[in-house]
Amino acid sequence: MGIPTLRFYIPFNIEVFIRSGLSVEKPFWIMRDYAKCSGCRRCEIVCSLHHEGRIWPEASRIRVFMLVPGLEVPHLCAQCDNPACVEACPVGAISVDEELKRVVVDKERCTGCGACVDACPGRVPHIHPTENYALICDLCDGDPQCVKACQEGRWNCLYIARREPSASYDLYAKRPEEVTRELAILLFGEKGREVI
Repeated sequence: MGIPTLRFYIPFNIEVFIRSGLSVEKPFWIMRDYAKCSGCRRCEIVCSLHHEGRIWPEASRIRVFMLVPGLEVPHLCAQCDNPACVEACPVGAISVDEELKRVVVDKERCTGCGACVDACPGRVPHIHPTENYALICDLCDGDPQCVKACQEGRWNCLYIARREPSASYDLYAKRPEEVTRELAILLFGEKGREVI
């Protein structure tokens, strides 16, 4: 069998904004280069600080998975073109903000039923650990803290990229197991199949 082409590397020509603080035309999304993730989890820390007011990785909107030692996978909303989570929500608590093209959860309406988790091809949403509502990346209202932390540390795993209408962001909605498998094969070649 041949080595699969990884779809989570830049599959189209987009302008990438590497340094935080640059003016970015909206809408944008968070691009990932999984091979560069060090597993530091600063993204989880700053996300929980921003949204929860304290360090609480379990309540972070981005989560880092290590399913194979040495392969760290940041997992966050792909901001799909036609998000399955929006359609699946039985109470209409999930919508798409038209300005940023981001998925937004109305935590007052959300019942925490988990229908969004089951509907998402990447199983990205998860339920808040103490309150009963779904957690999904909201791009920090246009100033993603995870990207800033990643860029400040010079890991360059997370980038802000202009959202292009011709691209399919649904391709990035993958489960951590899928990404880890593809990353192992990328880094270790055919031997990567043995570690999964």
